[in-house]
Amino acid sequence: MCKVLDLGKYLYEQDKKERQARKSQTKIEMKEIRLRPKTNEHHRGFKVRDARGWLEKGMKVKVTIRFRGREVTYPEIALEDLREIAEELSDVSTIETAPSMEGRAMNLILAPLAEKPKTTPKAKEEPKPAEEEKAKG
Repeated sequence: MCKVLDLGKYLYEQDKKERQARKSQTKIEMKEIRLRPKTNEHHRGFKVRDARGWLEKGMKVKVTIRFRGREVTYPEIALEDLREIAEELSDVSTIETAPSMEGRAMNLILAPLAEKPKTTPKAKEEPKPAEEEKAKG
């Protein structure tokens, strides 16, 4: 026994299912801020402010500190900067990837905090005095 299908209709249905799946998927965008080990506090401050905005919008943020020349011999400076940035953004993000060296750059990836569903335990509702009288009567 076999079933006869209309090929055009079948392909249309498959295409429709794929389009619906693509529409319903969520894409996580990643933004990047680039710094140097010698970046001063003021410039780092407004870069961090931008990163905070992106994290609040639900985007991931990659913080990159690029080394030039002999700066690469002092990775502890960049590591300290990355720790400070992660600490400043700790209220809106979590560290997804710890600071690591990749060539002449040190990277840190921050992900937005997962929003917890608002489930508050409901206190037992006490009956109102009018309802108590009706229950007694």
